[in-house]
Amino acid sequence: MQHREFGKTGKKLTLLGFGGMRFMEVGESDSANTVDEAAAVKMLRYAYDQGINYVDTAYIYNDGQSEVAIGKSLKDGYREKVYLADKMPVWLVKKPADLERIFDEQLARLDTSYIDFYLLHALNAETWETVQRLDIIAWCEEKKRQGLIKHIGFSFHDSFSVFKKIIDSYDWEFCQVQYNYMNEAVQAGTAGVEYAHSKGIPVVVMEPLLGGNLASLKAVAKCFKTTNRSQVEMALRWLWNKPEISLVLSGMSAMQQAVDNIEYAGRAGVGVMTDIEHAAIAEAQAIMKSRNVVPCTACRYCIDCPMKIDIPEIFSLYNTAKNAILGKQVGEAKDNYNALAVKADACIKCRACEQHCPQRIEITARLHEAHEFLYRAPKRKTPGA
Repeated sequence: MQHREFGKTGKKLTLLGFGGMRFMEVGESDSANTVDEAAAVKMLRYAYDQGINYVDTAYIYNDGQSEVAIGKSLKDGYREKVYLADKMPVWLVKKPADLERIFDEQLARLDTSYIDFYLLHALNAETWETVQRLDIIAWCEEKKRQGLIKHIGFSFHDSFSVFKKIIDSYDWEFCQVQYNYMNEAVQAGTAGVEYAHSKGIPVVVMEPLLGGNLASLKAVAKCFKTTNRSQVEMALRWLWNKPEISLVLSGMSAMQQAVDNIEYAGRAGVGVMTDIEHAAIAEAQAIMKSRNVVPCTACRYCIDCPMKIDIPEIFSLYNTAKNAILGKQVGEAKDNYNALAVKADACIKCRACEQHCPQRIEITARLHEAHEFLYRAPKRKTPGA
């Protein structure tokens, strides 16, 4: 497994990091999804044994169960081999006491005495004001002095101008941004990645596959036949080709994904992409833009819908139908949509979901669009039949 220098931290981190947001879930417990811990721990330890030395989680992932599973995976000597990253959900912090409460919960869930890389989670213009008002950076610095966290950074979802403002405001040790070949001009984008790098701040990439959209859309698959590489490898390879990227997180949910991604990382590097591969990426970008895909990454920050609409599932079905090559695939997506107990037309336009969406999707409007495309009205019975 290849390593890259991680800025002034003095650490060398693997090209591939393990993202803990998409663990397989089984059943329900007290109305909260529960991670298949045995499968998660097995997969995580396989990754550690193959050399991955960075694992990332957050307070809200899998309703808190991600932290628990990752904590268990780091037992039996693995804690000393792997750097652990976790995040403070700034939008849940209303007063200083919330910082202590949440952090204590995190240490308890992880069953650890310290966190290596600690991030202020999903910063944007609004939450950055909260950080300043409550002096949260000073709180982080105190935790660092106490040895409870080792390095301070932030993850981000907003415009480049906001990103630059935050980067310039503090001597950050690292940052984490959403970035992939469809997001060069989205959020921090290429400009943000290059700006952070120019200031010596390591860049960790999340959503390299845009919530799986760059891995599963049939209309894009044909673009990469000339490369003899999969959609997933090409998306990751595009990132690893860039010297500005320190580490790419992948939210792996199945063992085969871990096996494949580790193999891809082993043959990646800066400047290794060929002209044929660059051309394939350009073709994929053009197709994706023409299909007007909903940029939903299935982060599930929107799931507290008062009408119980499964927004990520509906957008997934909509994207699948719009990007299918065969009519059969469109039909299957429509069948699955019409089988949903609650459809998009149940939306009451409260827009609560839009307040939490990191992608700034106009969810209300796009739900209407999805319903119009996917819904099949029941056939009326013939009178007397």
